[in-house]
Amino acid sequence: MKLYFRILRYMKPYWASLVGSIFCILFFTVFNLLFQIAVIPFLNTIFQSDQKQTQTEQVSENAGLPAAIPDRFEKSKEELKEKVFSLFQGDDPSNALLRICILILFITLFKNIFAYLQTYLMAHVEQSVIRDIRNDLYKQVNKQSLSYFSRTKTGHIISRITNDVTLVNGGISASFVTLIKNPLSIILALSVAFYLSWQLTLLSLVVTPFSLIIIGWIGLRLRKESTESQEKMADVTSVLQETISGARVVKAFAMENFEIKKFIKETHAFYKTLLRITRTRNLASPLTEFLGTLVAVGILWFGGRQVLRGDIMSPEEFIGFLVIILSIMNPVKELSSVNNRIQEALAAATRIFRVIDKEPAIRNAPEAKTVNRFDDRIILQKVTFSYTQNDIVLDTINLTIKKGEVVALVGPSGAGKSTLVDLIPRFYDPQSGFITIDGTDIKKIDIAGLRRLMGIVTQETILFNDTVLNNIAYGMTDNPLQDVINAAQIANAHDFIVHLPHQYETNIGERGIELSGGQRQRIAIARAVLKNPPILILDEATSALDTESEVLVQQAIERLMENRTSVVIAHRLSTVLNADKIIVLENGKIVQEGKHEQLIAQKGLYQKLYNMQFRT
Repeated sequence: MKLYFRILRYMKPYWASLVGSIFCILFFTVFNLLFQIAVIPFLNTIFQSDQKQTQTEQVSENAGLPAAIPDRFEKSKEELKEKVFSLFQGDDPSNALLRICILILFITLFKNIFAYLQTYLMAHVEQSVIRDIRNDLYKQVNKQSLSYFSRTKTGHIISRITNDVTLVNGGISASFVTLIKNPLSIILALSVAFYLSWQLTLLSLVVTPFSLIIIGWIGLRLRKESTESQEKMADVTSVLQETISGARVVKAFAMENFEIKKFIKETHAFYKTLLRITRTRNLASPLTEFLGTLVAVGILWFGGRQVLRGDIMSPEEFIGFLVIILSIMNPVKELSSVNNRIQEALAAATRIFRVIDKEPAIRNAPEAKTVNRFDDRIILQKVTFSYTQNDIVLDTINLTIKKGEVVALVGPSGAGKSTLVDLIPRFYDPQSGFITIDGTDIKKIDIAGLRRLMGIVTQETILFNDTVLNNIAYGMTDNPLQDVINAAQIANAHDFIVHLPHQYETNIGERGIELSGGQRQRIAIARAVLKNPPILILDEATSALDTESEVLVQQAIERLMENRTSVVIAHRLSTVLNADKIIVLENGKIVQEGKHEQLIAQKGLYQKLYNMQFRT
């Protein structure tokens, strides 16, 4: 129930539309019942010639009714019946029939007006709530640290935001339409039915306990199976996302059939869970309908015999009673499935709120300090870090980076270079030791402010399915076009941009697929130039480029590094020969430190790496 009420809290801003929808449900239900009741005066008018005989028989039979029904009740019932019929019946049955037909027309009109208004208002509430839940979920996903994304499949995240939220929508609709309209319809219909014949009404209620037992049992099973189904759907989404994003690798290794088989395996697993859910969900409706039909047949047999003998009611009342009782069957069937939809929604909500409630591993301190400039130095003191408990990636790192310095990190793959630079913008926090900027621990600095001090260019260039202009001015849309052009010129990107079909307004496709690797990298550098950060982090920014592109990108990087503090990771030592300080990492430890001339003269890892690259 706590989870259910948490969903309901999202409806609070839309209470006016919700109340309006409930009022429309009320009026719709009343007019719908009036439409069904109208059959009684209609039939009574048609068979008016037999009315006196019928009434005489009923009066004579009323004397034999059980004592449980007071004479006063029967008397008031007959008086009300006469008043209703007198509104339509007169000396001319044709006029009475016309009045009834006009009444039915107006009842139908108002019933459908309120049905339309109820649907519209409820849709406003539902879609607003789903939008808000989806937005909150997306916000929380974006607040998570990098460790969350490395542990969680992308397909699972997408499934939470799409499929799970859609299921919650079904639960809202079930709660505020089915759970209000249908019980109200049933109560009003049963009241009229009880008024017409309490004996037959009690007979019709025999099915209720059995239906409730069936509904409860099915709902419990469905919640469990729905959870499993959504997990399988997340697996399908994950495989789909990985295959599409890795299409180049799939085709390069001719692994299309392998990926197809993997996808078919996941969809088959999802298909089996859906079959189980369908089997369980669809049990309630036919079972409830069969029980209802069983009762209806009993009413037809028992009530029909009573009417034939004139024991209970007139023929037109009996037909009206049947219309009303049978009209209850559909609301009862819908109620039998509403619990299933709510259980599915709660299962989805459990997964959604598990993400929303997850605190980011990296978050601001309670009184985080806002920093807008970098004046002195970055210090890493006794920093130790590991992704898992038993795997130390960085071991007691001590490093000082002064303002204006170019510091290069070199070493074999897996030495910890990328991890070290990821700690500076607080993508991760070290297990021990600390990092300071101008004497302030970065854990006490506002995260957004800290990262605004830094421009990061990586080997894997991340561009968006947008224009060149919006990719360069990412998050800086207020910049004049000329500033963007200047940044592109510094990054050696302007010349190729002006030859694109729409120049700076050219859409470059998903992940910049319309551009070459060198062009994508220069767009990323232009983005960093426009940001104009005091601290620059370059993570193997030229390692994946051909010679010509590398020259252009390297020129752009050198311009970008002017008058900035730069931390550079490079496998190609030729790109860091002029660094102010070279840090050599091996197995997570700093094994050498100095300028190129100093390190090349020493026997050690740097000399070994240098000789391997330049032995020719």
